[in-house]
Amino acid sequence: MKDRPTRRRTYAQMGSRLLPLGLATAALAAGAADLRQLALYLGLLTVPFAAGAAFVAISDALEGRPAVLRAVTTGLALTLVVVASAVRENAPHGAAVPPLVSYALAGALVAYLVPTVFWVLEPVRLWRPVGARSSASRTA
Repeated sequence: MKDRPTRRRTYAQMGSRLLPLGLATAALAAGAADLRQLALYLGLLTVPFAAGAAFVAISDALEGRPAVLRAVTTGLALTLVVVASAVRENAPHGAAVPPLVSYALAGALVAYLVPTVFWVLEPVRLWRPVGARSSASRTA
């Protein structure tokens, strides 16, 4: 049986950061609205999707693709989502949820958005013809 490497991923949606970002946002919003069970379940549902995004980003970085920042941030976000879910589950029933849950989910949201910020702030490279010289070099 031959191994046929493909250029495209078979499951492209698996590495999406949008689904764990949306679920983490929903879990944070449900926690802020004092819907504890819904926030718990949304947080737990976020974990496998965050893990999928982190594993894909790390494998891309290991393959030599420019994905080191995405690998670090999705790994950090996965860690924070797991911490938030564990703290929420182990909080005493009837007591206030520890603020660490909100901080961890907010940190996960920031971690998911860091690559987007770097992408937006990336310097714009202007196209110049190969033979064109700058005006400063023409006057010298």
